[in-house]
Amino acid sequence: MTRSTAFSLIAIALAGFGIYRALYLPGMLVAPQIPLLVVVFFLQALFGIAAGVGVWLRVRWAALAIGLLCASIVAASLIGVILGFVAFFRALLEAAAAIVVAVLLIGVLRHRDDAARTSDAG
Repeated sequence: MTRSTAFSLIAIALAGFGIYRALYLPGMLVAPQIPLLVVVFFLQALFGIAAGVGVWLRVRWAALAIGLLCASIVAASLIGVILGFVAFFRALLEAAAAIVVAVLLIGVLRHRDDAARTSDAG
């Protein structure tokens, strides 16, 4: 698999996650019992789609969008535990997975940017 194909798949996966989270919003807006949870899911959708577009277009702010997506996933897990409708261990695993994946993706993006910079300079 070439690098451009891998980055295209990463972009599609990020945007797909954002769209997946956006599909929760209509049901949450019918009877918004917890407005903070609606906001966090909206942020997950927004940052997921933005990260996908950023990776696809190869812009430098894509790493920031991935970091913000991770933060919103961790926040949703924390809110779920505090409100008592998500088990602690599940929320902990979800948050840990989000952090690990975000760190790996940001590292890959940074490596791509460094490689592009050195090939442009040389």
